[in-house]
Amino acid sequence: MSKRGWILLLSVGVIWGIPYLLIKIAVGEVSPATVVFVRTGLGALLLLPFALRSGGVRVLRAHWRPLLAFAALEIIGPWILLSNAETTLASSTTGLLIATVPIIAVVLGRLVGDRRPVAAVRWIGLLVGLLGVGLLLGPGESSGGSPWSVAQVLLAAVGYASAPMIADLFLRDVPAIPLTATCLGVTALFYLPVVLVTGPHPMPALDGVLALVALGAVCTALAFVLFFRLIVEVGAARSTLVAYLNPVVAVALGALVLDEAVTIAVVAATALILVGSAAASRRSLDPDAGARTDHAPARASDAELMDVDDLAVPADGVPPA
Repeated sequence: MSKRGWILLLSVGVIWGIPYLLIKIAVGEVSPATVVFVRTGLGALLLLPFALRSGGVRVLRAHWRPLLAFAALEIIGPWILLSNAETTLASSTTGLLIATVPIIAVVLGRLVGDRRPVAAVRWIGLLVGLLGVGLLLGPGESSGGSPWSVAQVLLAAVGYASAPMIADLFLRDVPAIPLTATCLGVTALFYLPVVLVTGPHPMPALDGVLALVALGAVCTALAFVLFFRLIVEVGAARSTLVAYLNPVVAVALGALVLDEAVTIAVVAATALILVGSAAASRRSLDPDAGARTDHAPARASDAELMDVDDLAVPADGVPPA
């Protein structure tokens, strides 16, 4: 992997590990619906110029049904669930539970009729990951939240695991940034009435304002642009490595900034969930795809580089918090 690729990989991995901390700070000042509204509205506004630059938004008209389904499973549902959960749940626990997405994806694949052979290592990974979740939430471990908070995070993970299936089936040819900007805009419009009806809302303190701005500008708009650049640089398969950086960042920031406990059980659960997720998401190469994935060059040639506006949505995209 090139130096540029490593910089992009580490940048996105860190940026998408930060939202759990920022959400925890923001929900201490404003309602969960307000967090989602401000984050998605700001993110949509910042991405809109990129989306309009090449006229990519017009492509979405023929895909509005799967687009809405994708938005519901990827953003509208998960982001309110995460914000609600973090009113009581530790930010580090939230980050670790979201890391179970590849494990859930294996189960969902079987439920929706995927009958392709699943390697034994993937089933072992599923069991190892579940063991990590059990260790994290077992007796004597304080995750800082109620069972319903944990359930909300796991429901968000189910959404994150389901959305790529829709993208893979119906949105392969849709440019990624117009799709992202539209999904963010739809989400902001969805939560606007909720924010208005539940108002008036007091002005949050400075740390709450800064958390909201950082969520929308850095962890949403900038993160998506960098992520699509990363895909161009290293390929879709390698770009998913950011998923294994996010939980580590979430746990570290929770401990350093919010004084969340990092016990031996938390460290062990982190290792088990990450190893299990990596094994569960392991794929066998088909004859046609092998040369395009594991054996892809570390950096695309100049002829292969494309503008991010022309990049189709990655079916295996890593979900942001």
